[in-house]
Amino acid sequence: MVAFDDLMAFQRETEALAQVMGRLGWDQETMMPKGAAQQRADEMGALESVLHARRTDSRVGDWLAAVDEGALDDVGRAQIRHIRRSHARAVRLPDTLSAQLARVTSRAQGIWAEARAADDVAHFLPVLTEVVRLKREEAAALADGRDLYDALLDDYEPGATAEGIGAMFDRMRPRLVDLRERIMGSARTPAALSGNFPAEGQMVLAREVASHFGYDWRHGRLDRSVHPFTSGSGTDVRITTRVDTAEPLGCLYSTLHEVGHGAYEQGIDPAFRLTPLGQGVSMGVHESQSRIYENQLGRSRAFCGWLFGRMGEVFGQAGAGDADAFYAAVNRVHSGHIRTEADEVHYNLHIMLRFDLERELIAGRLEVADLEEAWNARFAADFGVAVDRPANGVLQDVHWSVGLFGYFPTYTLGNVYAGCLYTALRAAVPSLDNDLARGHAEPATAWLRDHVQRHGGLSEPAATIERACGFAPHEGPLLDYLDAKFGALYDL
Repeated sequence: MVAFDDLMAFQRETEALAQVMGRLGWDQETMMPKGAAQQRADEMGALESVLHARRTDSRVGDWLAAVDEGALDDVGRAQIRHIRRSHARAVRLPDTLSAQLARVTSRAQGIWAEARAADDVAHFLPVLTEVVRLKREEAAALADGRDLYDALLDDYEPGATAEGIGAMFDRMRPRLVDLRERIMGSARTPAALSGNFPAEGQMVLAREVASHFGYDWRHGRLDRSVHPFTSGSGTDVRITTRVDTAEPLGCLYSTLHEVGHGAYEQGIDPAFRLTPLGQGVSMGVHESQSRIYENQLGRSRAFCGWLFGRMGEVFGQAGAGDADAFYAAVNRVHSGHIRTEADEVHYNLHIMLRFDLERELIAGRLEVADLEEAWNARFAADFGVAVDRPANGVLQDVHWSVGLFGYFPTYTLGNVYAGCLYTALRAAVPSLDNDLARGHAEPATAWLRDHVQRHGGLSEPAATIERACGFAPHEGPLLDYLDAKFGALYDL
């Protein structure tokens, strides 16, 4: 056990340093002075060099070889599985490439924010070209003869492949398109919310909603950023949201989405902190938590009834005439440009667009110079409307600027997992609708914490969902849920 103990002590220090790097990223998006961008890029590059050196340290390989896995319990074997996988990936990457990626993506993030604000694609394309070049190099170093995109995808959803995800998307797309077309042909046309909703009130209500869904303020905080995100794990888990005084749902549901991520990290067994098991097992499972909080729970008729009342109390009006109109507005289906504001019917079509484009970019079949044109053509074909400006098109997401290629498909995987979990949750918590009608999601969070969140990285992603639900994950429950919900809303 000496080798195992030495390995875990070393790993805890590595995990702690990774948390520090995450905090630097949080600060960059929330509080860092604009003029500090270049220095922060150098800081991130230097810290990434330290982390890469630790992850490739020859002692890690020696300890792994010396560990007697037969003498370990399930937790110990899971720790070794994660460390072995991480070490195998790290040793394939040159230190200079890891540091360069950290520096370039840190700088690219600031350039992306400037370009998005100015609707200036040309300002962003040169640094994005650098990022894509480096990610292609990374994929080639990691692939070991496999598909380049799969090598990147493995960072976010171990065991998943582009071929498997693509096949699932092909099964989903016809039902999603058919549902969308039937909705668009319906005589029902719910109105969007209207009115002015001051930022202070939105943040007050966002914090209240977060509390009702179990977010632990002793170990977290809520701030504002250009693109909402969650950072950290264990006892320091931070979330952000955004505010538009004409559109309060963006703030509230972005907050709920991030609360799902934050509650997952806060809910992991404390014994796993600063170990490979002390964080979400994959981004697909992570998204299952954020999406079930945001959609199946937060956009339910029961919770919307409670939220309608609180909107009236906080703002003096809710932007809709009654609770039914409010519920319809929250779930209104329309071909909008922005992924994070998309309804549940269109959302996965947004993901499929990005998945296909980034696969082409990594494979070299699409170049960055042609990306905007490809995006706009695909969007018009999929959504039936033209992209009106770059901030509503190719510049809308932060992901590519920070090198997150392979991340996007996990959003739809998360929706699929959430569909499965919701089926199991409703069977296990018969009081769910009554709880949500009172604004209380704590019983739902308690079930999710017990069945998913507390386990962290103990099992592989699909096994985590199967254990929670009692059946292997598949897209059927999600598609059935969407058909039932929007069929009722639009009288289909």
